This record gives sequence, structure tokens and C-alpha cells, in this order.
Amino acid sequence: MIPITEAIEIVLRHTEKLGVESVELSNSEARILAEDIIADTDLPPFDRAQMDGYAVRADDVRNTPARLRIVGESAAGAGWHHEMNSGQAVRIMTGAPVPKGADAVQQVELTREDGSEVVEILEPVSSGRSIVRQASEINAGETVLRAGEQISAAMIATLTSFGYAAVRVSRQPRLAVMATGSELVDVNKKPGRDQIRDSNNYTIEAYASQSNAIVERLPLAGDNTEELKRMIREAAETSDVLITSGGVSMGVYDFTKVALKELGAEIFFERVALRPGKPTVFARLGNTLVFGLPGNPVSVAVTFNLFVRTALRAMQGATHTTLDRDHAVLARDVKGSADRESYLPAVLRTDEKGVLLAEPLKWGGSSDFVAFAKATALINVPAGAKLIDRGSTVRVVRLPD
Repeated sequence: MIPITEAIEIVLRHTEKLGVESVELSNSEARILAEDIIADTDLPPFDRAQMDGYAVRADDVRNTPARLRIVGESAAGAGWHHEMNSGQAVRIMTGAPVPKGADAVQQVELTREDGSEVVEILEPVSSGRSIVRQASEINAGETVLRAGEQISAAMIATLTSFGYAAVRVSRQPRLAVMATGSELVDVNKKPGRDQIRDSNNYTIEAYASQSNAIVERLPLAGDNTEELKRMIREAAETSDVLITSGGVSMGVYDFTKVALKELGAEIFFERVALRPGKPTVFARLGNTLVFGLPGNPVSVAVTFNLFVRTALRAMQGATHTTLDRDHAVLARDVKGSADRESYLPAVLRTDEKGVLLAEPLKWGGSSDFVAFAKATALINVPAGAKLIDRGSTVRVVRLPD
């Protein structure tokens, strides 16, 4: 067995970046940037009013009430592009350009206009008040987003504001997923005696889609080495990544490792000091990365998020490839393992004092997918820690939303 950190390092060492493509902005959310985003203009591009009111000279309204002649109006998208002199005011709207000569905006509530093109300023206003200065947020030429960042909905306004109608992103990985085992039937079939419905293919597809992979679900593979070899070989010819589930332990009917070795795959590791998920295989067949995940559903979820997700994000040049880590206080005792690190399902919540708590789920082991469905995080219990008491601070990793 190898440690989890070493397994992740091996995955990253053998993962190569994919190519780059250009996509329309409307199709870019969640993709990984393959270029830096540069501001092509100052932001704001001009001195901008923060509220409705009157653009004035602060010196003119030092003593109030002060009467000023209204010489124009500046609206958003239709500014007043003249110079304002002493004793004058310009009616101005939120977001409008502040005219040359003005150095403050007095809010409309502190003014009075009598309809004679004269405004009475009722209170003084300091220089710079209610004005957002040009380039106070961003300077033209500044890098605002960097290659490797994942595009979020919050970033769309930035991309549009600087003219990125299309953006260069990393190509999406092509991923094939295959569940093995003669006991499996598809979701739309009623299991017969000694059979169960396949859940792993769909779980992997869901997680892989969150990582931008283009997923192909392959037919279920039975416990036949020659058939398994054919399916693996064909999938490897058209995919960047192949994921199998099941058939990687030491049992008589565990054929996945045998098939990979007979096909000439390079095996990088085949056992990890992880609970759940010890019999995880990582290999390469031709140019295709192959992950052989355990058959139990919880083990599939844990090993996918620790290893496969890391590879998929690294392929796309993501700056951050692993799950988000945090610290939390245990809400209940947890048990560890003598020789393996444990990643145990939990729900994160915040108590009335704002402390992040990790509530371990009551689950029946790596096949208990019903309990795991509630998990929002995994509690990391170091190897050798037989028991960690309630109230202790532990490391957690947050599962993808």
C-alpha cells in the first residue's frame, strides 16, 4: 500500500494537459481558463456618480444654503461633456459621468429646486463625495483573471465588461466509464436473484460531469476476462480517461487488474492506504489514463473525488486540482484505522457561535450509499488514530456541490 499523498502525486505526475479551444461566453461557465483575462479599459472608464443629485464644486457649497445655476444634465449613457464653472451645478444621475470642473455630488434629498433652473444646496459636501474615480477599480492592461481559474457565474460580468465575447478554455476530457460484475443489471431493470442495480456508472458520470468531462457510459461488463479486455481496449482508443468500477480486489472473480496487465497497461499503483477505497488501481494504456475503482458505491465516491477528479482538473490546467480543505470540530466521536487513513462521510454545519462542526454520518460501511447521500464533506482521520473524541479539531475535505 502507498500513502494517499503519494498516490495523488503519482496521478499528477502522469497527467498531461489537454489542448485549448475557444468557446462563446454563454457556454463558458465552469470551464477552466486557458488564457489570462486583461482589462482593455479603465474601470470605471470615467469619474462616475454614485447617486442621483447635483454635481457641484465643494468650495461653492461650503456655506449653505447655497444657490447655484443649473447648466446641464448628465445621465448614464448621455453625459454632459462641457466644463462646469464656479457658481454652477449639473443635474446628475447614478452611474453618469461627472462633468469636468465638478469635484463632488450632493444627493438630491439635500437639495431643493424651484423650477427656475436654480438649485439650492441645503448642506455642505466635501470634495470627492459620492464620486467613484476613474480606474479606482481596475487599470487598463491589468490582469483580472488568470489561466487555470474556473469560470464562475460571478466572473461573467468581468469577461463581458472587457470584451470577451469568446474565451479560450481547456478542452474537456473525454471519459468512458464501465462497471464490472455479473451481478449488475441496469437501472431500468428489476434485479433477479443475487443481482443488484448498477449505481456506480451513474455516480461516476455525475461527478465527472462536475469536472467538465464529456462522459460515455459503456455497457455493463461481466466477469469474463476476454470480453473485459476487448471493452477496455476499445474504450482506451477513444477516451482520455477510462474508469472501471469493481473487479480490483483479490477475489477469484476480480478480473480488472488481470485484463489491464494482459493488455500491457503500465500499472502505477494498485493499493492505497485508504479507508474506504484500498484496492484502487491507477494505470495507463497507450495514451489513456485508467482508474480501476473499487465496487462499493461509497468507495467509488471517495476514490473518484480524491484521485480521478484531481486528474481531470489537472488535464484542464486548473490551478486548484484537489478538494477544498478545512478544519472543523467533531460533533461526535469517530473511529479510525490502524494502518490506513480514513475519509469518513460527514455533514458540515455551523453552530450558534459560528464554529464549523463536522457531524459524522451513521453509516454501515462502504456499501451504504443511502447514508452517504447526505454527506457534504469527508472527515480525514490519520492512520493509527483508533478514536478521535468529540470536540477535537479535525481536517475535512468538502465534497463538490
